[in-house]
Amino acid sequence: MWGSAADQDHVYVANSDVRFGGYKTLDSSAGGGLFALDLATGKISMQVLPVPCGDRSQCSPALSAAVTAIPGVVFSGGVSGYLRAYATEDARLLWELDTAREYTPVNGGSVRGGAMDGPGPIIVDGMLYVNSGYAQWGGLPGNVLLAFEAGIPDKQ
Repeated sequence: MWGSAADQDHVYVANSDVRFGGYKTLDSSAGGGLFALDLATGKISMQVLPVPCGDRSQCSPALSAAVTAIPGVVFSGGVSGYLRAYATEDARLLWELDTAREYTPVNGGSVRGGAMDGPGPIIVDGMLYVNSGYAQWGGLPGNVLLAFEAGIPDKQ
């Protein structure tokens, strides 16, 4: 919905397909997925199905945020609050983080993550940055910017 990423062989796109059960009431069981299209043929070469929300409130499995790709990995954030990293060769889940929780920021106080929509992760000088918390359309609000070290993030 908000942006795609590409490497030399594929374009990676997230399909929001967010659904509602009423005014600003997200459908927690329906949403789009993540796809790779082969640049030479235009055919789908990778597909990741959306992960249902279960009992989480204000949730949708829609992958609405822009995606980001680095060699071998595509990152996708969802309205569910999850940030996931998938292998570009076989769509295997490499890593995931539930960002919809409380954090203690480096400058004190407290912040909370929530739905991920709009901008996607940014990778600069070996760091991955992603914001979490997007209340538009009924998603979980939040106000956190997360930063991870190089590689597949394993800590915040």
